[in-house]
Amino acid sequence: MLNRMLLVLVTLLTVSYAAEEKLPMPTPQKLPRWRGFNLLEKFNKGNAGPYKEQDFQLISELGFNFVRLPMDYRVWIVDGDWNRFNESVLKEIDQAVAWGQQYQIHVCLNFHRAPGYTVAQPPEPRSLWDEPEVQQVCARHWGTFARRYRGISNRYLSFNLMNEPASIEGPKYAAVVRQLAKAIRDEDPDRLIISDGLGWGRTPCQEIFELNIAQAGRGYQPFQLTHYQASWVNSANWSEPVWPVPQGWGGYLFGPAKAELQKPMVLNVTSAKPAVLSFTVGEVSALSHLVVRKQGDSAPLLDTPFKPGPGAGPWKESTLQPQWEVYRARYDQEFAVDLPIGSYRLTIANTEGDWMTISRAEVRCADRQYAISINPNWATPHYDIDFDPSKPAPLHYAKTSGREQLWTDDVLTWVRLQQEQHVGAMIGEWGAYNKTPHDVTLRWMEDCLANYQRGNLGWALWNFRGSFGILDSGRKDVRYEPFHGHQLDRQMLELLQRY
Repeated sequence: MLNRMLLVLVTLLTVSYAAEEKLPMPTPQKLPRWRGFNLLEKFNKGNAGPYKEQDFQLISELGFNFVRLPMDYRVWIVDGDWNRFNESVLKEIDQAVAWGQQYQIHVCLNFHRAPGYTVAQPPEPRSLWDEPEVQQVCARHWGTFARRYRGISNRYLSFNLMNEPASIEGPKYAAVVRQLAKAIRDEDPDRLIISDGLGWGRTPCQEIFELNIAQAGRGYQPFQLTHYQASWVNSANWSEPVWPVPQGWGGYLFGPAKAELQKPMVLNVTSAKPAVLSFTVGEVSALSHLVVRKQGDSAPLLDTPFKPGPGAGPWKESTLQPQWEVYRARYDQEFAVDLPIGSYRLTIANTEGDWMTISRAEVRCADRQYAISINPNWATPHYDIDFDPSKPAPLHYAKTSGREQLWTDDVLTWVRLQQEQHVGAMIGEWGAYNKTPHDVTLRWMEDCLANYQRGNLGWALWNFRGSFGILDSGRKDVRYEPFHGHQLDRQMLELLQRY
């Protein structure tokens, strides 16, 4: 009898030690280096279903220890009434939390669509940021989950308040976060809470430092690489991505209204053959004036004004931006400029108004086309590009963006948040869509992973099964391997396992 009791005690201690080794205890001041995936069964009301035990089993067996569950609150309310909850749906979420404990996986619950706020379509009809009633409803939802899971260790469960707050100022965001955190802590005082950073999760929110809440960032830069040909962004005219990325032109041409950002795009041409520069004007805000000029010439090669307005026009669509009382129009209009023989400096400038975007550019010479690298992020600077078709690489970029640029621009701020501000940090979503070439995706992913490891940051790939994941991603350029009824991207899996 005594030997049996000792055996049970040793077994319990062994299980407890194994859990502690695989799932360190997180705190708001320091999150573990979790490694895992987003599971999307309740991501959208339109295709919601129960979570799958096999996902938890495989994620654990493959060596990972984290899942984030981005959820749409509409899946657990009854007949569109956000004050009535569907118990059968909540039990499906209970099951996912239980599987996390069974398979030694930390489960992070997230309101991807919260009452009154979403980054998805369609937008919410009411505002979480501005309406006290909506704030109370959202707080009640989080309070319900807190009460439901009271007593489950933070080793196994955390709450991620909402997904990627977008155009919201820090103090306004903090006021809502404070209410939601209070609702949770009134039911479960010690529950670990994680809040996404501002600007779609790219920037830590200083105004919530005092709330004892960890924060989560994103790993989707450069956006032109990670969302190439994604249907939910305007990416139709983007050039096929490469990695490392040549630093050519930023996607925005700013006018005098943003004088501190105004700078022309420059192409230094040396050519014994005639060529053509073609490019696409994407969006225009308020007013812009496009001028293409060859150095030394009095007359421009192209001189075109743009003035968005109401109704029909040369644009594809034009909408009033009420916060600035200006129209923003999407043109997607192509232009071509003949490049004379010789050596000269060519400038593309916006000489009037606010801003416009250049979504695609290339140089055509004889029967060859050379795509110009464009980085379509706000305030990305322009770097001069040299064009000489006599050289093996006709387009020459003086600078490329790789691992160190990612570290400086996108990772370091989260590392410093945890190391210097003692606010726990992780990367809640990252990955590249399945239209990005596989070899480019893997090179970029390795640089991201090396940076996350260097900064001791946890991460969750979007997703496990699907267009960003290691299973059933639908990529055309992968040799898949049959795996438990799925198609496995073995190269991506082994890359993730190395880090």
